[in-house]
Amino acid sequence: MRRTALFAAAAALVAGVLAWPADAAPTAFVHPGVTVSRGQLDFTRSKVDAGAQPWKGAFDRMMASRYADLNRTPKPRAVVECGSYSNPNHGCTDEREDATAAYTQALAWYLTRDERHAKKAIELMDAWSAVIRDHTNSNAPLQTGWAGSSWPRAAEIIKHTYTGGWANSGRFATMLRTVYLPEIINGSHSNGNWELSMMEAAVGISVFLEDKASYDKAMAKFRTRTAAYVYLSSDGSLPKTVPSQNLDTRDKIVRYWQGQSTFVTGLTQETCRDLTHTGYGISAISHVAETSRIQGQDLYGTDVGERLRHALGFQAKYELGAAVPGWLCGGSLHLGLGPVTEVGHNALANRLGQAMTNTEALTERNRPAGSNNLFVAWETLTHGDNPG
Repeated sequence: MRRTALFAAAAALVAGVLAWPADAAPTAFVHPGVTVSRGQLDFTRSKVDAGAQPWKGAFDRMMASRYADLNRTPKPRAVVECGSYSNPNHGCTDEREDATAAYTQALAWYLTRDERHAKKAIELMDAWSAVIRDHTNSNAPLQTGWAGSSWPRAAEIIKHTYTGGWANSGRFATMLRTVYLPEIINGSHSNGNWELSMMEAAVGISVFLEDKASYDKAMAKFRTRTAAYVYLSSDGSLPKTVPSQNLDTRDKIVRYWQGQSTFVTGLTQETCRDLTHTGYGISAISHVAETSRIQGQDLYGTDVGERLRHALGFQAKYELGAAVPGWLCGGSLHLGLGPVTEVGHNALANRLGQAMTNTEALTERNRPAGSNNLFVAWETLTHGDNPG
């Protein structure tokens, strides 16, 4: 009876472990831990100091950009109003670029130890946290997601590596909690890149705030949306869907997939729209997977990694110039994937050893990757061939 009880207890323990979600919030958050870790930053710094490529070239490109300018003046607004395609644009570009600049300055601080860059990052973050109260108009959720993806990257580096002090870090945290998180945490029923970017921001903000409930909520939405964004043949004859969108017929799904009716592994919900928006979605998937890995939960070994690998390879093939078959998007694609391949390629090809021939070729062709001026910046520098 004692042996039976021991077996039962062991079985219950195993069942509990298996039932624990692999993407749940960690018991203790790792800092800095949004998209880039301390180990990755240290590796990058050592390569830049040694003048090694591609990191030194990537660093030089970053430092020559307007985002690294120590004379930059922040342009905060109380209300950022962004219509469709940022029209009207009342503070949209300013907010996104100030957030990217804060991240750039934080990276510059860590890699050079020049305190002027840390102080500039703080100046940018303080300027916005003192003023902003809301995002309005139709693009408000996406705008909040884009800016909200960059802010916590900057804040994580400054708060957890800069010893010079950040008096208003609490006010910045309040800004993220009250202005950004409520706008994004419940997701979107628009094209998939919206919700993926919004969940990227929500996950990053949750790490900075150490908010486990928001982390879990955002990660659950992220997993559902990723499965609905990138098709795998194992999904069946039709792509997976987000249940709340009520895409309950083949015709509805085909319309949502930009009129594409033939589904093949690696195709995304927006491939037939254009590869630029597709790149936004792919980038957000890679960023959340990377943050999750830093926090101790490896999504690269799940369907997220498989979808990311195939999405990168499928889009990269055509970005590199392969002929577009007639069954795909009517035989024509709008190219322009953007600087979005480094994080996924490094994680899947370098760390896990998965073959990614097309993605590797495109990644190397685009080095050193710059910024898309929305929410992606300097990923050859931070993630190119980085084992950290």
